[in-house]
Amino acid sequence: MPIYEYACGGCGNKFEALVRTDSVVACPSCQSQDLEKLLSVFATTGDTAKAAPVMPSPCGSCGHPDGPGACRMQ
Repeated sequence: MPIYEYACGGCGNKFEALVRTDSVVACPSCQSQDLEKLLSVFATTGDTAKAAPVMPSPCGSCGHPDGPGACRMQ
């Protein structure tokens, strides 16, 4: 059962709803079914302050002064 975020076209209320395949979603404030599904922001686990290390790719993108093919990455 996914959780969706909605904005009501009737009263402007924003809410989340746990939606089953056979359920009809309505605004909890005004019971309107004029709803817009919103894009949800997802959470990640772990330390988000640390970025993944950037690894140079082969074939000249490492910046070797002798050009493509001169680096030791190949």
